[in-house]
Amino acid sequence: MQHHIHIVGGGLAGSEAAWQLAEAGFRVRLSEMRGGGDSTPAHATDRLAEMVCSNSFRSDDADHNAVGLLHQEMRALGSLVMRAADRHRVPAGSALAVDREGFAAEVTRAVEQHSNIDVLRERVDVLPDYPAIIATGPLTGSRLAESIAAETGQGALAFFDAIAPIVHRDSINMDIAWMAARWDKGGKDYVNCPLDRPQYEDFVAALIDGEKMPFHDWEKDTPYFEGCIPVEVMAERGPETLRHGPMKPVGLDNPRTGRWPYAVVQLRQDNQLGTLWNMVGFQTKLKHAEQVRIFRTIPGLENAEFARLGGIHRNSFINSPRLLDGELRLKSKPNIRFAGQITGCEGYVESAAVGILAARFVAAELRGETEPPPPAETAIGALLAHITGGAEADTFQPMNVNFGLMPPLPGRWKRADRKKGYTDRARAALAAWLQQLKVSEAA
Repeated sequence: MQHHIHIVGGGLAGSEAAWQLAEAGFRVRLSEMRGGGDSTPAHATDRLAEMVCSNSFRSDDADHNAVGLLHQEMRALGSLVMRAADRHRVPAGSALAVDREGFAAEVTRAVEQHSNIDVLRERVDVLPDYPAIIATGPLTGSRLAESIAAETGQGALAFFDAIAPIVHRDSINMDIAWMAARWDKGGKDYVNCPLDRPQYEDFVAALIDGEKMPFHDWEKDTPYFEGCIPVEVMAERGPETLRHGPMKPVGLDNPRTGRWPYAVVQLRQDNQLGTLWNMVGFQTKLKHAEQVRIFRTIPGLENAEFARLGGIHRNSFINSPRLLDGELRLKSKPNIRFAGQITGCEGYVESAAVGILAARFVAAELRGETEPPPPAETAIGALLAHITGGAEADTFQPMNVNFGLMPPLPGRWKRADRKKGYTDRARAALAAWLQQLKVSEAA
């Protein structure tokens, strides 16, 4: 098959981009090194779109949450990732969480069986000299990273990303733990393990004193991303930090006491069968034996059996505001576009959304056209604007989608109405943009 475009990387962004282009009638070569003799420190399989950290796409509330709004916009744009997520969702209150194995299998099957896509299990070490999308994610191979650095004239930025442990549901002591969502919102979708003050203080001390995995030389000066801090690092920031973070007890009435516990550990369903549960916010660099010892001091987890223990890896990204134009092209080598987390967007959904945009820009270019970017008033447009110039290049750090990336609402708004104001405006802006594209295509 002769290809119109080469996509490097079969994660969420690369898979989404390949699907979008194939559905538009273009022939795609998708290169993924896993399955071809190479892997990464974080991946466990060779499936496309494997989720290596959490199984959550976060809030699915399109009226009051920016990521929920992004979900809605991606569905409107024919997202394969959102289609697979909706088919394999598991209970998670108002969030969209998925059975990660079913989700990855669905995406892999759709991409591999598409008549316009050739999936090659191969490693790409240099930037191509023909049209390509680089979507290699936070674990870009060292040789390709060197090629990117050589082309851009600057090294890749980097931060740490961490993985939370997964517990077998039948090993949780439900005589101590209970099922509930915070403020009873969305159903009884979380397992809650309560700690009193002495238990919490002992737990924090154990995290601080626990033996951690040593850093490699190339990791030592890499900063953590604030949205994915290891639990022991949070504990080191102060004795109350965890109680105001992942162990926040607010809105969780213990049915055995009728009161909020002093602190709480929540677990979220991780697979469709409900047999595996993810410790929410408990990404860690503790050694595996230390994780088992310390986490079994949590009431309700004293006999916990772990399907996966936590881990940590380096996450690399480019300085997109400085290096990319408004269509995600590398300014110094415009045949190359970037997509996904390597652009400095953070999160599964954001990564796939940028994959959609890269594909749409390529498709328009291959047709000899120019597609206007989505309005900055939309979630997907705000994300694009941020990574391609809206962020300060000198202090650029990965960013989840949020209302702060959007232009301010005009006039004065009550705080309770502001989020709905953003989402209503975004839906109107997206509808107008799609209608503009439809009229242009018809002409």
